[in-house]
Amino acid sequence: MTKSAFKRVVLKLSGEALQGRWGYGIDYDITASIAKQIKEVRKLGVEVAIVIGGGNIFRGEAASARGIDRVNADYMGMLATVINGLALQDALEKIGVFTRVQTAIAMQQLAEPFIRRRAIRHLEKGRVIIFVGGTGNPYFTTDTTAALRAIEIGAEVILKATKVDGVYSADPMKDKKATKFDTLRYIDVLKKGLKVMDTTATSLCMDNKLPIIVFNLLKEGNIKRVITGEKIGTTVKG
Repeated sequence: MTKSAFKRVVLKLSGEALQGRWGYGIDYDITASIAKQIKEVRKLGVEVAIVIGGGNIFRGEAASARGIDRVNADYMGMLATVINGLALQDALEKIGVFTRVQTAIAMQQLAEPFIRRRAIRHLEKGRVIIFVGGTGNPYFTTDTTAALRAIEIGAEVILKATKVDGVYSADPMKDKKATKFDTLRYIDVLKKGLKVMDTTATSLCMDNKLPIIVFNLLKEGNIKRVITGEKIGTTVKG
């Protein structure tokens, strides 16, 4: 029987991961694929919490650059994460995975408030948790939310799902000479300004010795591969 390398993880999904071939909004084939992969790792006994972004619907920083008040723009971005979270919850529950959405912004008709002890209890009971609404504060990204929630619930690792198969010295889509890193230290990520997570999130992980594994979500089965300890993507630690 396949064994997991981790007991409790936080899976960080960008909003763009849900847009698939459309380039915007939500591709329901993608949410179904992600849900199927999560169900597979749940069968291994892994406790899974998810932090999801909202960039496929609304990106606060970009809107701010075009003239919208930054605080308002960030709150609009937080609401976009709620839409994504509910879509992913629907996909998971359609295939029999018990799921709870917890939000940092109160909206009791749609989701539970984030309460740390309740979140941990849900995980212990085998439910998947989707954290939405960011941290509930403007000026903080969903990367920082992932680091914060992972530390709060005692996760062993952050699994950052991206469009590429790890961290490179430059954008591999633009620079053919870009080289991939198998492992990195937190301090090197910060010094080199590498696109792993934002500096606040990376610093939080460094201070709390929380590893980050960056891997390609677009290859089906990769979530299970990384959780079972297969050496894919880039690991940030130490």
